[in-house]
Amino acid sequence: MSKLGNLGARLHRGEVGYDFVKNRKIWYGLSILITITAIVGLAVRGLNMGIEFEGGAVFNTPKNTSASVSQAEEYAEQASGHDAIVQKLGDGSLRIQVAGIDTDAANTIKNTLADDLKVDSEQINAELVGPSWGEQIANKAWQGLGIFLVLVVIYLAIAFEWRMALAAFVALIHDITITVGIYALVGFEVTPGTVIGLLTILGYSLYDTVVVFDSLKEQTKDITKQTRWTYSDVANRSINSTLVRSVNTTVVALLPVAGLLFIGGGVLGAGMLNDISLSLFVGLAAGAYSSIFIATPLVADLKEREPQLKALRKRVVAKRAQSAGKGDTEVPGDDESYDGEPEDAAPAVVGPRNQPASRTRGRGRPSGKRR
Repeated sequence: MSKLGNLGARLHRGEVGYDFVKNRKIWYGLSILITITAIVGLAVRGLNMGIEFEGGAVFNTPKNTSASVSQAEEYAEQASGHDAIVQKLGDGSLRIQVAGIDTDAANTIKNTLADDLKVDSEQINAELVGPSWGEQIANKAWQGLGIFLVLVVIYLAIAFEWRMALAAFVALIHDITITVGIYALVGFEVTPGTVIGLLTILGYSLYDTVVVFDSLKEQTKDITKQTRWTYSDVANRSINSTLVRSVNTTVVALLPVAGLLFIGGGVLGAGMLNDISLSLFVGLAAGAYSSIFIATPLVADLKEREPQLKALRKRVVAKRAQSAGKGDTEVPGDDESYDGEPEDAAPAVVGPRNQPASRTRGRGRPSGKRR
């Protein structure tokens, strides 16, 4: 077995682990700081909305145009009086986007660009994009997002409980806010591809969260019938037992997305890939983070407000203090792990629990000696 596989097995058995729930205030503070930064960036810089949302014109030049990207951008801005986005395509042609212009202005800009680039105006293909189409796309995206969040909350409330549904909802809003804020800070163009990527990451984020919640639900059955573990202890065990799985899933998903973002978009200059790959990259990373550091610790906080689990915590703390006072150096959980079996369940041997061992020895089971 590999070292990573061995670590995963030890995490699953509870032999090793990190106390994520105990340090939840650190994660909450870090998430609040990141979220505030994203909101400030969104409020100050705003989103760089693509031509599909603002309307405008797209000019495609002939193949092997001699002008560079910077020259074409300068020509387009001088001709239109608006900011222009220029991309060089694989065949050597240029794709020039100018937002906020009408049909008459597009014809004038087309003729000016033809003179500046020293090509025939008939060889430049101009396409007009109306803002109403982009507005419809944006409205449909918001509607889809709202319906998705409502259905997720309803499903999790039925499959698990309302506290887990609320924690998952907070984690999803956390992921969306960070992703949109990063777009504002970086200045990448927001296109329909961005919207697709944004909706896609919600599924990945929800998957990681549900995996931990399912383990937590399974391990907390009849938890109040024992006095060894608090709900936070079991929640922490659930995170650790699924940690390697979550990390592996996230890394495997991030590798091809990173290839699109850094190689396809950065090295090859395929700007269209940046639109969807950045949202996927940031969203996948934020989703893995929120499922481990936000959603499950938040569930533990909400659950331990219940009277039964609050009383359980007091009993567990008192029992541990009593064990420490007797000089018992064994920490509950180092050798054993809670798997849903109540500690105070009926003993396997019938009879009083404090009955001397000599009176029960040999009854109902072999002594181990050979006859």
